[in-house]
Amino acid sequence: MVFFKKGKLNFICISDKFSLPLPLPAVKVTTAYRSSHCGQLRATEVGKEVTLSGWVRRLRKMGALIFLDLADRYGITQIVFDHTVDASLWSAAQELGREYVVQVSGQVRPREAPNPQLATGEIEVLAHSLRVLNTSEVPPFRLENETDGGEELLMRFRYLDLRRPINQQRLLLRHRMAMAVRKYLSEQGFLEIETPFLIKSTPEGARDFVVPSRLHPGQFYALPQSPQTFKQLLMVAGLDRYFQIVRCFRDEDLRADRQPEFTQIDCEMSFVDREDVLHMFEGLVRYLFQEIKGFDPGPFARLTYEEALRLYGTDKPDLRFTMTITEFKTPAGEDLFAGAGFRIAEQAPYMGGLCVEGGATLTRRQLDELIEFVKRPQIGAEGLLWCRWNTDGSTSSSMDKFFEESRRLSWLQKAGARPGDLLLFLAGEPEKTRRQLGELRLEVARKLQLRPADRFACLWITDFPLLEWDSGENRWVAMHHPFTAPLPEDLAFLEEKPGSVRANAYDIVINGAEVGGGSIRIHDEQLQKKVFRLLGFSDEEAQARFGFLMNAFRYGAPPHGGIAFGFDRLVALFAGCESIREVIAFPKNNAGRDTMINAPDSIEPRQWEELHIRPAFSNANP
Repeated sequence: MVFFKKGKLNFICISDKFSLPLPLPAVKVTTAYRSSHCGQLRATEVGKEVTLSGWVRRLRKMGALIFLDLADRYGITQIVFDHTVDASLWSAAQELGREYVVQVSGQVRPREAPNPQLATGEIEVLAHSLRVLNTSEVPPFRLENETDGGEELLMRFRYLDLRRPINQQRLLLRHRMAMAVRKYLSEQGFLEIETPFLIKSTPEGARDFVVPSRLHPGQFYALPQSPQTFKQLLMVAGLDRYFQIVRCFRDEDLRADRQPEFTQIDCEMSFVDREDVLHMFEGLVRYLFQEIKGFDPGPFARLTYEEALRLYGTDKPDLRFTMTITEFKTPAGEDLFAGAGFRIAEQAPYMGGLCVEGGATLTRRQLDELIEFVKRPQIGAEGLLWCRWNTDGSTSSSMDKFFEESRRLSWLQKAGARPGDLLLFLAGEPEKTRRQLGELRLEVARKLQLRPADRFACLWITDFPLLEWDSGENRWVAMHHPFTAPLPEDLAFLEEKPGSVRANAYDIVINGAEVGGGSIRIHDEQLQKKVFRLLGFSDEEAQARFGFLMNAFRYGAPPHGGIAFGFDRLVALFAGCESIREVIAFPKNNAGRDTMINAPDSIEPRQWEELHIRPAFSNANP
């Protein structure tokens, strides 16, 4: 493990490629079927009579000996069947197949050729008895860390995929993180309180999953997108520190970091300001790193939303590397491209660039690949400009026809470049171009391998806009949710300049992924009504949807705030996984389907009748 600092940031590097959770305490599993588990036996137990149960992971036949790798979730133990000791038992072992469930009794003895890759690698068990508990068909893929199964096949046979050690380790990691969260928050005085799953639909933000009510024809419950309003009501109730590791549901398009059902660490506190919340939950994340990874990442960096966009082109920057955006032309600032007749620079209101340390060695082919990258429809740039500072001190660029050496040097010096570095430029509208530079920054880092999975950079993003203008609906919408409080110093602008009001909100970002977010909440009925009006709700609509919350504010609501962490994202980050599906026991695929149980599925005609609804499409059940 290596610790180092860059500016205000602390970095930790750990050496293993896939960092497993720290070992659990010894587990005793003595039952009618086993005296030990398959990862338990050591050289100190040589001579002991044991009984093991598990799955036949591998069978090797070598003359008079048969070696069986017996596996369970704790590990693997080598079992030996010796023809010279018991010929009938040896013959029975010949008939075993992969993934048969068996019980074996025998004596622990030293292994002639120890296997340092196994915790049990110094011993083996000479079998005295064998009992087949169940047979198995040949699995459709190898149940090893490196499998030959494709994604759809693995999803369809997820119960087999979960036998692979790497997936069992991920679920163990998930369990340990959940236990650590509960321990930390409980010791800080938080109460774990369950909130309802069948709630009222409040269609603001992502789409709700709705559930028809049999007892109330024509009416529907919704599954919660989060327990937001209930945790605020708990604060009104005087339960000043709440948390819940809770399932949430959103009917939205899926990506690698999204599922229709997901898990949050949901938290709320009373009588707090923003600093109180940041201190408490920065402490939680640091505690998780200490307990699970074995190190403390140190104090988190902080950036405002505006700083993050200006420097990194995104509100969730990856700070494992320090490449920042330099602005060479802004609508109200200096213009280092003026006066040369360069049409692209003259027409664009904004030009920004990235200084790639050591990037002067990139070949023309590599530069062409970056040009094609920024031209992709999802990026949307028209092209890419570049300027090299060669190691001999000379400069060259894609704009040499327009700009002499001294001008090129001025760009390089402004960006803090040194000989051997490369500048990459994009031009266009400020907001769009910053976003494109943010994407280019990540692509350059990918090409140059600047984002090692064993390094962690944590930061807070603060001071988000309270509102965003939705041109499609021609109204303001809440950037986070409508219960977020404005910064106190911006309250005066709420009616006349709503677009300039900043939210008292914060996100936590680790390695370029948003893993949590929250805010100080509105706790005053009149301010909440004012925000609802800005969002286009009439007083009647606001009362119909959220009257239960505003009514509660009349009865002594304390100042309160909180945060919710994406627990699946946190576990995936700790496990080094690209997708949260890899750390969920039974995930949905990219189409939101569970191909193992074939869900969603149609329902019986009698269920339509009982629920007082009928299908909207002719191909559904009548």
